[in-house]
Parts: sequence; structure tokens; C-alpha cells
Amino acid sequence: MSVYGEKIKLTVFGESHGEAIGAVLDGVPSGYKIDMDKVLTQMSRRAPGKDKTATPRLEKDFPNIKSGILNGVTTGAPIACLIENTNTKSSDYSNLMDSPRPGHSDYTAYVKYNGNNDIRGGGHFSGRLTAPIVFAGAVLRQILEQQGIKIAAHISSIADVEDTAFNPVEISDSLIDELNVSRFPLIDKSKEEKMRSAVESARADGDSVGGTIECIVKGVPAGVGGPLFDGIEGAVSKAVFGIPAVKGIEFGSGFSGSKKRASENNDAFEFKDGKVVTKTNNCGGILGGISSGMPIIFKAAVKPTPSVSKEQDTVNLQTGKNAKLSVKGRHDPCIVPRAVAVVEAVAALAIFDLLENR
Repeated sequence: MSVYGEKIKLTVFGESHGEAIGAVLDGVPSGYKIDMDKVLTQMSRRAPGKDKTATPRLEKDFPNIKSGILNGVTTGAPIACLIENTNTKSSDYSNLMDSPRPGHSDYTAYVKYNGNNDIRGGGHFSGRLTAPIVFAGAVLRQILEQQGIKIAAHISSIADVEDTAFNPVEISDSLIDELNVSRFPLIDKSKEEKMRSAVESARADGDSVGGTIECIVKGVPAGVGGPLFDGIEGAVSKAVFGIPAVKGIEFGSGFSGSKKRASENNDAFEFKDGKVVTKTNNCGGILGGISSGMPIIFKAAVKPTPSVSKEQDTVNLQTGKNAKLSVKGRHDPCIVPRAVAVVEAVAALAIFDLLENR
């Protein structure tokens, strides 16, 4: 299903080359002022055609709000938005129903839907569907900010080029604000040229590269979440894995923490300004599925875009024979920069829902 949440429910609809895509966000409380300029800033960060690392497909991604916000204030009704698809080239996908792309959903969707899936642009499996998710997240993060909770993410790596990591204990509001409006968000801006070079090298070779995105949520009070299946990790992971191309997630020290002793990985407690805090934050702000009051921090792994012009082995489902495939069309040589805003959006969605479930 294309629905996320319990108290706050997000429904995403549409297909990459259909007339429109959109979202319905149900359960948002009334009376919150929403700055549409800030919403459009987030939509622009994700939108295609704005950078050489992205697909040249140019879409305005303007959210036409149909209900739920009146005079810039939430009404309590479901917030519905529609985003038109205006720049499609469906002929580029005509051969993919017979010859599925390696690394893409073409084959599995063909099997599940008996060949009735919309193959154009990836249909409902396309990264295009993240546009309405960013809209929903852009609304919710403004409400979270009014409650003292801020979210930021940056490009942690592209190919083998790594950015500086967040300080997991303390992050300044000024850095959050700077990252929130950047189309190529980095902590160490000197890494941008090397990252772009890695993307360009792959593009010139008819290929693509992936990377990682690190996200931090500051200001979540202690006590949010629950044990076992109600934990923060599960809620955030479900939202993050709703992003096409995400193949991994870790919280805090994650996999590297598994190589340490407990005395090295445990976060010692202390009192600071009358509050219980931890000296380090290897747990990523989560203990027993419940927020500790420290920043919640996680990292998502984004695979290389599977649609590449470089020739790959596939099969022909109609003839039953092996085949070769070179993908046509307009595709991202690296999806990571555009995906940063999406990761922030799903983090807002998950945290908002968890807070409403308290």
C-alpha cells in the first residue's frame, strides 16, 4: 500500500508519466500557519532539471493544494495536493515491458501485477513519487519547528568521497538552517568538487553512482516511542524505505558500533544544565526504541540509479531468451543530492506520527 502512518496518514498516488501525482495528508491538527515559500523551497531542492548531477527532465513540481490549508493555515481537514506531470517522454520506455532493467522494479512489478503495471518512467515505483512526499514533509516540519524540533540532512558520501559527519551530540541551528536550503548540502564544502567529479565520470561512462545521506532530528524530548515493534527505529526505517533507491539504514554508530566493546560504544550519562544528557551519542538518540532526548541521528544508503545507458545483460520475457539492454531516456547519474530533501521529509513524517501517538 502507498500509505504511511497511524495518527498522521500520508497517502501517495499517481505515476511518473500519468497526468499528475499527489498526496493526501490526513490527521494534521488545525490552526498551524504554513509558509508556502518554505514549502516551495523544499520542493525545489528535490525537483529535477536543476543540477548537472540530476536528470534533465524539467518539472516545476508546484503543489496545487485542493483542501486542508486556507489562508495559509491548516483547517484540520485532510491536506490534499496535486502536482502535474508536464515533461514526459514515454516512448523511451516502450521496450522495458519485454526487457526489464537490471536493478529496477520492472520485473518484480511485471510478475506481481500480471504485466498490467505502468512501465513509463517506472510508473508508481518512480522516484518522481517522492515529490508529494516532500510536500507533506515540508508541511509537517514547519509544525515541528513550532514545537522546537528541527531536522537537517546532508550528503554523507557520493561514491567513495565522504563529507564530514554531524556532531552527534550538538548541532547548531545555523548549520541546520544552511543545510535546509541547499541543493547540494555539505558540511565540508571542499568535498563538493570531488563528489561532482565522481558523478560526471560515471555519467560520461553511461553509468551512475550512489552514496549515503546522514540525517539529524534535534529537539525530540525524551520518552517518545516504545519497545519492540513500536520503536523509533522501526517507524523511521519504514518511512525511509519508502524512498525508491534506499537499500540500507543505520542509527547512531550503527554497524561500526558492532565492532566495539560495550565500554567503548555505551553513552555515559551526566547532568548538564539540570537535564540528563549523554556525553556521546552512539545510540543515535534512541534507547530501547525510545528517545533519550539527544539528537536522533541516522544514515541511509542510496544505490546507484539503475537506469543507465551502459549495456547490461537482461532477458526478453516474450521470447524467453537472454538479451542486452541499453536504457534510453533522461535519468539521474546520481540521485543522492535530490534525495536529501526526501530523507528530511520522511523523517518529519515519522517523528510527527510518533509524537501524535504519545
